[in-house]
Parts: sequence; C-alpha cells; structure tokens
Amino acid sequence: MIPKGTRLVVVSNRLPLTLEPEGDSWSVRPASGGLVTALAPVLRDRGGLWVGWTGNSGVADLKDVLDPASKNVGYQLEAVQLTEEQVRNFYYGFANEIIWPLFHDLQTNCNFKPEYWGTYLDVNRKFAEAVAGTTAPDDYVWVHDYHLIPVAEALRGMGADRRIGFFLHIPFPPPDIFVKLPWRTQLLKALLQYDIVGFQTMRDRRNFVACLQQLMKDVKTRGRGPLITVRSKERTILAGCFPIGIDFDDFAARAVSREVSDQGWYLHEALPERQIILSLDRLDYTKGILERLEGFRRALILYPDLHEKVTLVQVVVPSREEVPHYQYLKTEIEQLVGRINGEFTRPGWVPIHYLYRHLERDGLIAHYRVAEIGLVTPLKDGMNLVAKEYCASDVEETGVLILSEFAGAAAQLYKGALLVNPYDSEGMAEAIHKAFIMPREERAARMRRMREIIKKTNVFWWVDSFMRAAFTKSLGDFPVGYADLKEMYEEKNV
Repeated sequence: MIPKGTRLVVVSNRLPLTLEPEGDSWSVRPASGGLVTALAPVLRDRGGLWVGWTGNSGVADLKDVLDPASKNVGYQLEAVQLTEEQVRNFYYGFANEIIWPLFHDLQTNCNFKPEYWGTYLDVNRKFAEAVAGTTAPDDYVWVHDYHLIPVAEALRGMGADRRIGFFLHIPFPPPDIFVKLPWRTQLLKALLQYDIVGFQTMRDRRNFVACLQQLMKDVKTRGRGPLITVRSKERTILAGCFPIGIDFDDFAARAVSREVSDQGWYLHEALPERQIILSLDRLDYTKGILERLEGFRRALILYPDLHEKVTLVQVVVPSREEVPHYQYLKTEIEQLVGRINGEFTRPGWVPIHYLYRHLERDGLIAHYRVAEIGLVTPLKDGMNLVAKEYCASDVEETGVLILSEFAGAAAQLYKGALLVNPYDSEGMAEAIHKAFIMPREERAARMRRMREIIKKTNVFWWVDSFMRAAFTKSLGDFPVGYADLKEMYEEKNV
C-alpha cells in the first residue's frame, strides 16, 4: 500500500476529536466514524500525523490538550486554529453556503459573497502552512474534502513540494452547474495541483473531466475505467473513482451483540405486528426528508393495506441548528409529520414516529437491525453510508433497501436495492408498497448481493485502493482487485 518508511499525513477540516470547554480547561472526546477507523491503524503504524481544525474559534495554546491526546490515539495531532470571522466566512460561508449546495445541484441555495472566497483562500493557506511546518518531503499528504481544495496549490506556492493526494467526499457537479461558480477556473486549477484526485463515483469523475474540457481547453485525458491520467501544460495527475466503504465486520458483529439485540427487542415490542420503515438523516436540505415524507403520505393514500401494518421511524440528527435555513427546515419537517399523523392516525397506530436526536452507536445499530425496510432517499449524496450501514447490520438478510438513484451508493447497490427518484412521490409510494409485500426469498437474495459488495469494498479496501493508485507507476500497474470495481462501473455505466 504505502512504501516502507513513508509517513502518512491526513489533512481534514476537523481533527479526529471533539474539544469541549470544561471550566478553565478543555475536555477531549475522540471522534468515531469510518474515516478515523480506517486511517488510525496506518497513522499509528507509521508515526503519522493528522492536521485539522479544532472546531472552536479563538482557542489559545492547545499544546497541553493535544499532547496527551496524541499519546492516547498513537499518532500526532496538529491543530489549525481559526478566528470567528474565518469560521463565519470559510466554514459557514464558502464551504456551506457555496460549495455544499452547488455540488449537490441546489445552486438556488448558494450565497456567492466575494469575501467568502478570500477567506477560503486564507484558511487554506493557514492549513498549508501547518502542513509545511510539520512534514518532510518524504511524507505522503492526503487532503480530504471540499473545505480544503486549494491546500496543494498553497503548499506548492510556498515552495513546500510534497507528494499529495485529494479525495472529494461529496458529489462533483456537471458543467452546467459548476460554471455558475464565480471562481470555477481557480478551483479546477487548484485540483490540478494534486498528484491524484479521487471521487466517489464514475459519474463524479466524468463530471470533473467534462468541466476541465469545457473550461480549460489545454487539458487532455488518457485511459478508461476507474483510473485515468489528466495532463495539463504544467503537470500530469491521476483522477480516479474510489467509493468509500464502512467497517462491515464491525457493524455485523455489533448487530448480533447482546446489547444491540436487547435494544432491538424493545423497539419491536413497542411497535408490534407491523413492518418498521427506518429513515435516518442529519438535518440537511440535501437529504430529501420532506420529499420522503410526501412519498410516504402518498403510499398511505394509494395503498390502504399499509394502514396499521407499517410505521415510519424518521430519525433526524441535529445539525447546524444556529443556521436559519436549517431551523426553518426543522420546522417544516415537524409540521409535515404532524399533518400526516393527524390525517392517518388510528387507535393503536401512529404512522410516523419522529425522533430529533443523536443515537448512540448501539441504539443506531439496533434500529438498523429491526427495520424491515430502509428508506434512504437523498436528493443528492456523494455516497451515503447509512445505506451501507443498514445492509451490514441486517445479519438475518430480511430487510429491503429503498435507495435514491442520486446517492453515490446506488452505483454499487443497484442490483439489490429498489432505486427511486426522490422527487417522484408516486414512484416512492410504489417502492414502499413493493418492499412491504416482497417475498422472503427475494428479500434475502437482494440483501445478500448488497452485503457481499459492501463487505468486499469496505473502508479498509478504500484506503488501500487509493494508496495503491497514489503510488502506482502507470495505469497498467494498477493492483489486482480493482478490476472488480472497473467491471462493476462499466456494467452500470455510472
């Protein structure tokens, strides 16, 4: 994977920990999640480094906090500190009011303030300075996601030449959407400063190439399949498709644990003699929660046999609650849930159980375990790991996954999932009813197919495939095993 003696440096918007004020000091809580799970062993093994923002503004000296934390996790932590203005213009501004909606095809939600761009560049230079000051030329720097696209350009501009790769966790838009960005050419040039740029799906990679061809006429591409070369006047880079995975074995093992089984039993006891439909999302307008609720309402209208036989458990995880747009979305969701329940509730049956809270890990997996139907219908998503987590937790292979065709996961799971257009309420209603009446044998066959794919392309495979591509000498040298992905995507052509 990574050559012996090479140290891995991960750069992301956030450090893999959470800092919380505790009197005159700070408490440190390690973060969880697939990225940390996959990268932590590699970082520990190589004396690695993770560079990221603390999540707070104006925090003073963190050495006394991060030094013990670094010893606990087994690799070095380097904090990038931001001012309140930088947090406002960089994080809430450029990242979440421009890139996030634009790359999710929701450009009407964008706020193209010129000052956001200037702060975005300033913060990326700050990250680059942190990388330059803590790394050596032999290190490999892996930058993550849309917050930090200009880091490589800033590093090279200050003369700190490093081997550096980039992975975009969210979708990359087609040219007709991307050209609306006032700084479109600057962003493309910044991406071309990396040695390798990774995307979640072939569609994202194709969109990237199409934008290059439309806006930068001197760029040429070579190759087919998941990995190609992109040549500009200045340099040649690799562009690849690397669908991120989850720790499949961990989810499957936790699903059969006593703690999860007990919680699952109580959940089904509370909702007896009916199929549980589970939807779980972070509060965000890209997740299609309102459209999904309308689809469920349509299903109750068109298919009366669902009445008193299904319950939709809609879990919404709090996110960006201080942003007015998100506050308004939360209110809309709650009002729509109330209208649907008011219309269809019968004695002993409430169609929607709405939870607005974070679920701890065992509780989350218990919900996955007991749900006969997983309803995952974002308007647009880079991958959507909820879909994969749901399948991994379905150890008895009795569930049905209804999945948006606009989620990156659809490219891998299309043979097993029921794909829907989240904007089509009648199509979603039909899929819900089809899942409800689906025979046990078909459920098992579909779920088994998806679980095999998720297990094979897990998060460790994702790290390995990206790193093998980063250190390959030519497209022909690419490792055995990636051919499976090439075949998968060529067959589906997504």
